[in-house]
Amino acid sequence: MEGTFIFSYSLTHACKYSKEGDLMTIRIIADSASDLPKDFFASDMVDLIPLKVLFGETEYEDMVTIDSSQVYDAMRSGEVVKTSQASPVFMKDLFTKVAQNNETAIYVAFSSELSGTYQTAVLMQKEVLEEYPDLDLTIIDSKCASLGYGLVVKRAAEMANAGASKEELLTSVNYDISHMEHVFTVDNLDYLARGGRVSKASAFVGGLLNIKPLLHMEDGKLVPLEKIRGRKKVLRRMVEVMRERNGFDTGEQRIGISHGDDLATAEALKEMIKESCECDDFTITSIGSAVGAHAGPGTIAYSSSTGKKRNT
Repeated sequence: MEGTFIFSYSLTHACKYSKEGDLMTIRIIADSASDLPKDFFASDMVDLIPLKVLFGETEYEDMVTIDSSQVYDAMRSGEVVKTSQASPVFMKDLFTKVAQNNETAIYVAFSSELSGTYQTAVLMQKEVLEEYPDLDLTIIDSKCASLGYGLVVKRAAEMANAGASKEELLTSVNYDISHMEHVFTVDNLDYLARGGRVSKASAFVGGLLNIKPLLHMEDGKLVPLEKIRGRKKVLRRMVEVMRERNGFDTGEQRIGISHGDDLATAEALKEMIKESCECDDFTITSIGSAVGAHAGPGTIAYSSSTGKKRNT
């Protein structure tokens, strides 16, 4: 497969001019594994690099020619859905445009442990540099996935639009990456078994016993954390784990909840969190095709920045 801060910026130092003389902010780039809603990209806040989704005889571009609900419907009907990294040609064209427009860009990429997209981007950057040696593009391995990755991108976009300098943006992005926690559970182990994440035997036994795995991200990888029996218990444990890690000392944390076509459970988890702390800054989105094709319908994920540095 495949701390929250308040910033202030000086527009004078943050912005640069295009060849046409128009004042412009730093361009932020992200791929579809960030699980931010389509209208976020449509608003021109961030450039989208779509990953590939394959099932049947057709290849799709995630969020462009297919959406996650179609993927989940296909999975429920027994289709085997696969994903692959973003198009190198698409990347090269986008990076060339950055160079030709004399722009500064930051591409925050899906974890390199889960996709080859980051490595391909680095290769395409080198190719563009051969023709445009002044290309000002920084590529960052987020070591994050789904909305945890999306929260990093969202803050970067807000800062860029507010006029942050490149140095301020890179400091913020790297901080958020190193402090982002991801905790998630899947509803059906069969989907993880199809992708080789668990054995078929474990998936079978887990299904019989109603075992729900709790997983997290460690150094960009998906790592099992606990096994819990029952959906309600695993949701309660998610809140406990995040409280243990975050402390929830203030109501200023940003919390992301993403779901595999299960908005009702995502909303229920939100209410459980609100009962446990004063947090009120929530973003809820559907888990996109790039991640959802492996985790499956019913997956619930929770992300937030802890203020404590995680394993990276």
